[in-house]
Amino acid sequence: MTTPSQTIGPFFGYALPADGLPDLVPAGTPGAVVLTGTVRDGAGAPVPDALLEVWQADAGGRFADAFEDLDRAQPAGFTGFGRCPTDPDGRFRFVTVKPGAVPGSDGVPQAPHLDLVVFARGLLKPVVTRVYFPAEAANTTDPVLAALGDRAAGLVAREDGRDLVFDVHLSGDDETVFFEL
Repeated sequence: MTTPSQTIGPFFGYALPADGLPDLVPAGTPGAVVLTGTVRDGAGAPVPDALLEVWQADAGGRFADAFEDLDRAQPAGFTGFGRCPTDPDGRFRFVTVKPGAVPGSDGVPQAPHLDLVVFARGLLKPVVTRVYFPAEAANTTDPVLAALGDRAAGLVAREDGRDLVFDVHLSGDDETVFFEL
């Protein structure tokens, strides 16, 4: 007999959403970018108990585990990782820096993007998507966006004043594009 799968969450909030993790850099950091959004279920209702993680390269397109010289200039405390629970209205907020283009496996550079991991009730496994930056010239040559055709626009954040907004739709007609792990 096999053990049945369990859905993710609800989360025991003692250590998962640690203080400071939504801020990959302090708010006043030159070039800081604020990413906000709402996680929604298939009916469009906000998901108040989701947990999101951001993984990203630095402004030079390098991931933290590839830092060869840890003394080189990095925004204070930047590790390329952030974690944020949604609030009662399903909202999340990260403060970070815009990553540089990262090399693709085929040699074609990928447009600057954030990898976004979503943990939520009703999911058997976390889902992974990407958040691309609006008005980014490299979006037109990014191999991942090119492979998605008409759905690529759903991975590009929209500008709202000084913030970027990216809403996550877990299912339904507006479902966000998710990638296999």
